[in-house]
Amino acid sequence: MGRSTVGSMVLSHGGEAWRAAGQAARRTVERASGTAPDKASSDADRAAARRAGRRAGRITGGAQELDQRLADLLRGGLAAADRPGYGLWEETAARMVDAQAPGLAGRVRELGAIPDSGPGWPGRLLEECALLRLLDSAWLGRDRLPGPLAATVRARVGLTSSAEGAAVRDRWLVLAQYDIPDGRIVTRRTWLYGRGSERVSLLLSYGAPGRAPARALPVGAVVDAEVTPYPGGGGLRGELGPQFGEPLATTAPPPGGTTADALAAYGRALRDDPWLDAWPATLREVVPAPSGDGWQLVGAADGSALPVAPSALSRPGLWKLVALSGGGPLTVFGECGHRGFDPLAAWCAGTSEGEAPSAAVALT
Repeated sequence: MGRSTVGSMVLSHGGEAWRAAGQAARRTVERASGTAPDKASSDADRAAARRAGRRAGRITGGAQELDQRLADLLRGGLAAADRPGYGLWEETAARMVDAQAPGLAGRVRELGAIPDSGPGWPGRLLEECALLRLLDSAWLGRDRLPGPLAATVRARVGLTSSAEGAAVRDRWLVLAQYDIPDGRIVTRRTWLYGRGSERVSLLLSYGAPGRAPARALPVGAVVDAEVTPYPGGGGLRGELGPQFGEPLATTAPPPGGTTADALAAYGRALRDDPWLDAWPATLREVVPAPSGDGWQLVGAADGSALPVAPSALSRPGLWKLVALSGGGPLTVFGECGHRGFDPLAAWCAGTSEGEAPSAAVALT
């Protein structure tokens, strides 16, 4: 074998070795700098995508079954739903749990309580069945929906997502905080208002019964913190991030509007989320007044009124609201929906000119 041949072989093998070493070095640098995907993370992403695909398939199967059950119910008539021992709701809800669609299961269970909800229940049942059918159809046709609406549909059927928007640092006023027992868990709802951004954000946290889902925030306090929004849902839900210092007490209420403003805001929100039960609103200068068998909030300036939601009539907070008012105007924050206005916190105006308003009073 000639020297030139041996030399070319050495150069060839040496060049391959240098190229392999260079490629390995580049891969190391790219992994360290985050410019190239790590194989393990790529495998994990692919596995997560396969799991998400399988779950979406199960939800689709459940949605198709639910669609058929709703059609059978309406074909047979709603009167059957009032029979003692009628077991369609729990059976159907269990099927939705099996399909990994807890949002659909929850709405089905809510249907089961309507026949015992008093006069006019067939109309309410038909309305809720129609909304459930709309959600069902939206899931089955989600690929044709605009991005924000598709995100709302995914959240409504029970698919969780992570907060992914740009974090907003602000001085957040704590408007309300209350817990809702839901089976084996407790959901804590916390409403915030950003003084600088003028955004309203809803924090949701969960915990086992008897345990606080998250740190309690005092109603009426201001928290300097970052909040990251979630996709869909009208942009309301957020995740509380770093807090800069302790909450500070304040007596300044959030800005608000009339009862007509609250209804208009709820109507606009329904365009983005037809399954929305209520929308946050602050009413300025309203007076609680009896109305028939219930109560209403009457605008002191224009006389317009909103009925108080039936769910609030049995709470002690309503009587707190009446006592705080004493016949005078208040600023009231709550949730405005198709059942009426649910008051959650109130601020009393100063009793004399130039006097600061009182601290917030929680009504939950």
